[in-house]
Amino acid sequence: MAKKIYDIKPPKVAHKIEKELKEFLGQAQNKKRQSRRKKQGRPIWRPVLIIAGVIALIAVVYLFFKLPKANIQIWPKVDILSSKQTITADKSVDLFDETKAVMPAEYFEASKTLSQDFPATGTAGDEGQAQGIITIYNKYDPPSPLTLKAGTHFMSDSGKLFIALQKIAVPAGKKSGGKITPGLVQINVRAVEGGDSYNIAPSNFSVPGLKGTAYYYSIYAASAKAMAGGYTGKVKKVTDDDIQQAKDILVKKATSDAISAVKSQVPSDYLLLDNAISYNTVQALTKTKAGTIVDNFTYSAAVKASALAFKKADLEKFAKNYIISQMADGKNLLDNSFKINYSADTVDVSGGKAALNLDFSSETYQSIDRNSLALSLMGKNADQINETINNSLGEDVQKIEINFWPFWVSRAPNSQKAVKIQLKF
Repeated sequence: MAKKIYDIKPPKVAHKIEKELKEFLGQAQNKKRQSRRKKQGRPIWRPVLIIAGVIALIAVVYLFFKLPKANIQIWPKVDILSSKQTITADKSVDLFDETKAVMPAEYFEASKTLSQDFPATGTAGDEGQAQGIITIYNKYDPPSPLTLKAGTHFMSDSGKLFIALQKIAVPAGKKSGGKITPGLVQINVRAVEGGDSYNIAPSNFSVPGLKGTAYYYSIYAASAKAMAGGYTGKVKKVTDDDIQQAKDILVKKATSDAISAVKSQVPSDYLLLDNAISYNTVQALTKTKAGTIVDNFTYSAAVKASALAFKKADLEKFAKNYIISQMADGKNLLDNSFKINYSADTVDVSGGKAALNLDFSSETYQSIDRNSLALSLMGKNADQINETINNSLGEDVQKIEINFWPFWVSRAPNSQKAVKIQLKF
């Protein structure tokens, strides 16, 4: 039987082929996805660790050759060099002459004037004398004027005496028929004693000095007002001790102020010794005399202070240069070990001269060339370093400490920069 030929596949066959094709394509896609998942799930820390390891190895190699250091500490033997010298400070000198031991000095001066009130401490009894006005009458017959001298006494009817303060011209009275109109004059009088008992009321007065004469009964006086001003009490007066105490206090204060003023003029880089300051009292007085009745009095004092100062740097320069001149070759001064004490032997402030005693010292040590020493220590271990330093410096070294770094290093590096030498004191 002849085979049938179809231009198109039958539906069943076509469906089967399509299904097989889909399965094939699905399997291919699944394989692709699985392959992608495998690639994505592969750990990335492995290459990172490898790179880090390589870097660490390089760093170790670098540090091994570059980090090694040798720190060597040397304590040099220290000697003390001291001396005592005398130097003159002179204000007439302009330049420091070390060969003659003379240096310039500066002269300073300041004055201070003070005035102050002080209380009077003395006491005295005081009696004020009563005073007043009286009218003198002249009824002498036949009428005639009368002159009374200053100091004429008048006695009151109570027995209190008063005196005239001036000369008195008492006019004559006037007579008319058998009657006389008395002449009169007013004067000031004062009690002969102090006390309030003389503050008497208006009174009549007689003139005791005229007693026994024809005028005694014709010349009389009277007061129209009471006498006043009489009193008894205590008052303050100035004593010799008050004046002396005021002087002591004010002169001391003026002296202190003058010294402070002269010190303030001295620059900070200058030295001013206590016994290079002088002072004198220019004035000390009061116009009030001892015994004066006052509550307070004024005292004045003036003091001048002068000083002689010199530069501290000049002293130190002189002392250090002297020590250097006495040092052996190859010796150095130890920094911050220099000490100096000074005192004034004799001082003439007004003359501008002072002789100074100096007591100074400094520590010295043998000079060490650290660069050359570092070169000689490269590549050596601790024992060899100790031996080299001792052979080179000997008794000039007290102590040596050697430290290598890092911990695995046992020799000084072959690099001068890596060998550090420190001097310790």
